[in-house]
Amino acid sequence: MNIFQRTKLIKDKAFELGFSHVGISKAEFLEKEARNLEIWLKKEYHGKMSYMENYFDLRTDPRKLVPQAKSVITFLFNYYNPQKQSDKNAPKISMYSYGNDYHKVIKKKLRNLERFIVDNFGDISIRGFVDSAPVMDKAWAEKSGLGWIGKHSNLINKDKGSYFFIAELILDLELETDLPIKDYCGTCTKCIDACPTEAIIDPYVVDGSKCISYLTIELKEEIIPKEFHGKMDNWMFGCDVCQQVCPWNKFSTPHSEPLFNPSINLLDYTNKDWEELKEETFNQLFKYSAVKRTKFKGLKRNINFLKS
Repeated sequence: MNIFQRTKLIKDKAFELGFSHVGISKAEFLEKEARNLEIWLKKEYHGKMSYMENYFDLRTDPRKLVPQAKSVITFLFNYYNPQKQSDKNAPKISMYSYGNDYHKVIKKKLRNLERFIVDNFGDISIRGFVDSAPVMDKAWAEKSGLGWIGKHSNLINKDKGSYFFIAELILDLELETDLPIKDYCGTCTKCIDACPTEAIIDPYVVDGSKCISYLTIELKEEIIPKEFHGKMDNWMFGCDVCQQVCPWNKFSTPHSEPLFNPSINLLDYTNKDWEELKEETFNQLFKYSAVKRTKFKGLKRNINFLKS
């Protein structure tokens, strides 16, 4: 089997498993991205996410994660859902967390693909990643021609917008690579203008310590800093504003993964329901959800901050 045949075989299997886009890059050192990451860390835009300072060499060179790696396969998985919360005054939850935790759902699909590749090509070194290891997923998606990194730092696909989860397989198998595409943001600044906390401080540069997703998920302090009072746009978990205003998301289409559908009654919860939320209800509602990351205490902190 030649390089083109094995590349097609792997891509076809990925589509069969539900991935919407697949791109391939040569496994190599990310020189430009390494420089940018170093600057970003020095300016402390990562806030209290100290883990971002770790494993710099692994983040910037996939061959440190998989010795002798030859290829990085990047996958996009659509999670767009046009359904909205019924109570417009209720605290808001990011669309990506409507259903089951994407880490687990997509990891299972990656494992299936890993087994398929080993069954077809023998005993090769291969590792899968879903936003859970030091891998610069958006950089690899861009290098693989799946889109470009927009001014809000999210990946934008020209045909389907930006509502995607990103995953990778790093492996020591040579495959046909894809070419990057151009940046189509142009002069648009809608995401920069719309950001409630002005976290997009320059085009393509996000101060993570000001991002609502960081404040409501990553920040583990007892209290959200007072400077963000009145600026949270009523988001209690994550934030979708920069994606909601992006013109490219007019091309988004609903996902077809049942496990990403909202848990029972989630979108019908009223402002009063959230204010009166009990831990038992939280555990039932978010049993399989990524919202569990905040724990009950964290979500209540966020809700109370929005009320204060």
